[in-house]
Amino acid sequence: MAVHRREGGSRCPRRSIALLVAAVAVSAVSGCGAGAGLGGEAGLSRLIPPARELAIPEAPAPPVAAEEVPLIEAVPVAEERAEVPPPTTSPPDTTPSLPTPTTTMAPAPVAVRALPGPSPTAAGVGAYTGLGTWIDAYDWSLTFGKDGPLVEPAHIDRMADLGVQTLYVQTSRWNAADDVLEPERLVPLLDRARARGLRVVAWYLPTFVDPATDLRRLVAAARLGVDSLAVDIESRDVVDHAERNQRMVELSKALRSALPGVALGAIVFPPVVMEVVNPSFWPGFPWRELAPFYDVWLPMAYQSFRTEASGLRDGYRYTAENIDRIRANLGDPATPVHSVGGIADATTRSDVAGMVAASAERGALGGSLYDWRTTAPELWNELQGFRR
Repeated sequence: MAVHRREGGSRCPRRSIALLVAAVAVSAVSGCGAGAGLGGEAGLSRLIPPARELAIPEAPAPPVAAEEVPLIEAVPVAEERAEVPPPTTSPPDTTPSLPTPTTTMAPAPVAVRALPGPSPTAAGVGAYTGLGTWIDAYDWSLTFGKDGPLVEPAHIDRMADLGVQTLYVQTSRWNAADDVLEPERLVPLLDRARARGLRVVAWYLPTFVDPATDLRRLVAAARLGVDSLAVDIESRDVVDHAERNQRMVELSKALRSALPGVALGAIVFPPVVMEVVNPSFWPGFPWRELAPFYDVWLPMAYQSFRTEASGLRDGYRYTAENIDRIRANLGDPATPVHSVGGIADATTRSDVAGMVAASAERGALGGSLYDWRTTAPELWNELQGFRR
């Protein structure tokens, strides 16, 4: 998820991952039954100010009957270069009865013990249903969490009390020593989530610089006993976009082969950024080539990154248009989508109301804000609208 910038990133000779797939698949297939993040960390700067206190928000009025409870590290890099002009009509009112936006869509162009609970196959796409919240390595690990108190099991309890149904958790980083970061801290968080009835989606941001390492770390995340695995597709460390796209497709294919029974999510930059705001940001993003490998799409539709003058600083319009464009690009009007808005500490109650309305109108599976640490207490009442 986009909120941390990966330092540098040099290109390296392209490495084929086909030979690794068979070896990984043998262990993955046997382990996935027991196991398996909104800005993005590659190519983006951390938006969360240092020393932010991890205050546990007060729970709102009791949410709907509790069920199972951020690209995203991604700060836009040169996204603002070409904002679209304001719409000719007034932006829709952010209430549940909001009308459909009038914008025209572009045509589609480490050994860790397994946790108890349902397998990724059983949970499937349902892991992305309802209200979610996101934590990354900066939120929970000693290695990267230098700017305030870390997420502990007690915070998982608070998430459940607030009505969260799915926890999205980053399991490692490109610059971490291990495929699974600090399992002695991570596993207790996953245990508590399970105990409180939350579903868990593990996520990891591959850089495509070393596809073999990317694949190994993704498979390791999937073997943590989680309900699903999401791939944070936002690194631009491989500068040549054609080469980057090819590596991305090959990695996705290899991942699907290694994890045939696991529901896979694709965390992606919002198409409005890549097609309208700045078409040179990621030319030729291979939507159709990726389509066969992913079950759910999670656009990092951070309305707070847009300007009022662009007409896109609106929770309803930005959410709606990104969902519409993703489905058009994939050629499937029923593509499962989980809406991700943010950044949370720059998001208003009106923004959330708009996100909820647009997501409901388009039949999105659910929604969330990136991330847990930056979500203000007053936003949780509106966020209940994502519960299913």
